[in-house]
Amino acid sequence: MFPHGNHPATVDVKGRLKVPAAFLEPLEQLGTQVFVTSLDGQSASIYPMKVWEDTVAHVRKLGELHPTWRRFSRITNFYGQQVELDTQHRIVLPQNLRTLANIVGKVDVLGMERYLEVWNHATLLSRITDDPLTDHDDLKLAHPEGI
Repeated sequence: MFPHGNHPATVDVKGRLKVPAAFLEPLEQLGTQVFVTSLDGQSASIYPMKVWEDTVAHVRKLGELHPTWRRFSRITNFYGQQVELDTQHRIVLPQNLRTLANIVGKVDVLGMERYLEVWNHATLLSRITDDPLTDHDDLKLAHPEGI
């Protein structure tokens, strides 16, 4: 769906992210409605509404009283907001998420196949440096079905 890779972008003072050109066509094919949220408050995740609805339906299978479902729902709703891509190809990121994740100015937008991630550059670089792939990860990637 979305191409892989890092496409630097800018979030303006009003919190609008200009969607990088590489991601526009796949996004517009799925409609102009997106859900912007986070699982950890460190980055913003932008899901086309259809993808978000499928994700929620999958997790909802746990049952609405399951503690994991309740945490997932609480967190994604706290950070989340349904937004429409405007005619200038911009998405407004929720204020609380922008503030907590320091998503302002120059950012990195990563294509994660079914959704986009938006990171403060320094936070992403630190995360990659502090949590690199290990030899164990390499084995898992080489044999995803198990050893």
